[in-house]
Amino acid sequence: MRFISFSIDNFRNISSASIPSDAEDIVFSGINGQGKTNMLEAVYVLCYGSSFRTNHLKEAIKKDTDSFSLKSTFIDDLGIKQSLSVSFDGNRRIISIDGKELKDRRDLIYSFPCIVFSHDDISFVKGEPSERRMFFDQMMSLYSPVFFDTLRSYKAILQQRNAAIKTGNLSLLDLYDERLALYGIDIIKARAEAVYEFNSFFPELFRSISGENMDVSVRYQPSWNMENTDEILSYLQSTHERDAAMMTTSSGPHRDRFTVVSDGVPFQNVGSTGQIRLASILFRIAEARYFTLKSGKKPVLLIDDVLLELDNEKRGRVLSSLPAYSQAFYTFLPRENYFSEKKENAIFYTVEKGEYRVEGC
Repeated sequence: MRFISFSIDNFRNISSASIPSDAEDIVFSGINGQGKTNMLEAVYVLCYGSSFRTNHLKEAIKKDTDSFSLKSTFIDDLGIKQSLSVSFDGNRRIISIDGKELKDRRDLIYSFPCIVFSHDDISFVKGEPSERRMFFDQMMSLYSPVFFDTLRSYKAILQQRNAAIKTGNLSLLDLYDERLALYGIDIIKARAEAVYEFNSFFPELFRSISGENMDVSVRYQPSWNMENTDEILSYLQSTHERDAAMMTTSSGPHRDRFTVVSDGVPFQNVGSTGQIRLASILFRIAEARYFTLKSGKKPVLLIDDVLLELDNEKRGRVLSSLPAYSQAFYTFLPRENYFSEKKENAIFYTVEKGEYRVEGC
């Protein structure tokens, strides 16, 4: 799949822009605050119907306007040209492919696999446990509709169970416990397998790019250590009183912990700032490799200024280690050139105040 053009109206600082993108690599260059990241965000919204910068799409509407519109033309895996659009009026989001509205955002996710590299990714290494849960859940959902649906069902039941606890309807907990255990054990098994496979190549990836002999891996600690639903169900029933006192469901996959460790020690306690930043970038590279391994497809990569804190040697190693991709979008500062050789199939844009000009034009 490849995007061949974009049309953007009233998105962030972009009033109106038509941007050809029929190339393998598209580079946006400019000083900070001009709209480079805004373009990557627009691509992400087209791929997922949501933003990687905010949970509220209303924040992406250009100031003094009341809606935004994103449109693109793309070529699918069969070589067929199609159109994709996402619009948002402050209340309602409309996603359409070839003019047909999608009712479930799930249908969009599996058509446009996209992986974004951003500064916030450092939270995967040193942030809260919820950040690492989110990373692995996204990584697994990207290739597995079954996991996506199971996770969605678990969250729905969890929300209902918590509502029953908060309103004092404890008689409903037995019903919710059965379904929570059923979905929860499948999530735990899938996460354990994913972490095992992730650790089969991530430590070597870190050693080869960092040039250091450190064994960096991920340790998975599920909230439930039971082996079957009957044991989980029995445990959940034993926690009713505690959950009522805490006014929430105190155990389950939503409490699972993923810890980045080096030789068994939390990496955030022993790694330097540079090493932690590098590890967060390599998390995304590993995610892209994992996606291709499991799906046989190539993702779209969005690489947003994450190389600035690396030295020249590591920058080169990171770029040379990127997995196979269908298309990559980069943001660079002016006069930066991280590529070790000239990109033949690439388009370079200069970005200034939300306007995009092909370099050399």
